[in-house]
Amino acid sequence: MKQALLLAISLFAFYPTQAKEATKVVDLQVTQKGFEPNEIKVNAGTKVTLKITRKTDATCATKVHFKDQKITKDLPLNKEVSIDLGTLKKGDVRFACGMDMISGHIIAE
Repeated sequence: MKQALLLAISLFAFYPTQAKEATKVVDLQVTQKGFEPNEIKVNAGTKVTLKITRKTDATCATKVHFKDQKITKDLPLNKEVSIDLGTLKKGDVRFACGMDMISGHIIAE
């Protein structure tokens, strides 16, 4: 019985398991200069979560809008807002303030 149990444990140890997809978490700030950083590079196929904190009232970026993903989030002053963008395909993901005056983008290569 012990041998069967040991065999089962050793087989399980070598059984291929699917690794969880790692998530890249990117911290952004909204300052008087806009989104910082305003350009983010990630590997295509990466799950991306943005954590955005608005640090100033002297900006029109009180919201962030991802047009292609149909995501709009309020950015309250000094509060972190988490936005899960999912797994990004190769290409460019643009984001902007609600008035589309201040923008940035994520490049998935």
